[in-house]
Amino acid sequence: MRWTVHGERPIYESEWVRLVLTDVEVPAVPGHPARRFEHHVVRSRGPAAGAVVLDDVETDDAGPRPCVLLLWRHRFITDTWGWEVPGGGVDPGEASIDAAAREVLEESGWRIGGDAGSVEHLVDYFPMNGLGDNRFDLFLARGAVHEGDPTDPSEAERVEWVPVDRLRGEISAGRVQDGLSLSALLWCLAFGLL
Repeated sequence: MRWTVHGERPIYESEWVRLVLTDVEVPAVPGHPARRFEHHVVRSRGPAAGAVVLDDVETDDAGPRPCVLLLWRHRFITDTWGWEVPGGGVDPGEASIDAAAREVLEESGWRIGGDAGSVEHLVDYFPMNGLGDNRFDLFLARGAVHEGDPTDPSEAERVEWVPVDRLRGEISAGRVQDGLSLSALLWCLAFGLL
């Protein structure tokens, strides 16, 4: 059944999010009358984009092996440490695929796309569609070229190429808790892309 939206009023606004109260009505169904109430909704300024970056990297004396580029970082909101794929907000007028490439370069110092290799769309999804309208757009980049240090050193404590054969262990140990990253990595593993 489709709920009816009668309007909404802002509670808080910033350059990043708006918190609104939405006046919604749930239709009547047999045995249950229609209900009308206000529901808190977090409105985002736009989507976020992230990329799983896959490349063959020399990690030890055994030679190159498939690795995923990850950031080890602290998130103050949850007070947790974990691995994340590069990602961030899509700027107004920017294509999600371009935002993903920009975020990879800014956060890791590695360039994807063009002569660095292919970039393919994986999936778009709403991580909290019962509370907010934020959308995540995910990509898989095959290949990367090192351009230098990250332009914002506060994004991660370290940038590392994590071997694909170690990735499942990192996920099962709870060291990938970020929703965008976890969804992107599990999507790639589920469909045999890594």
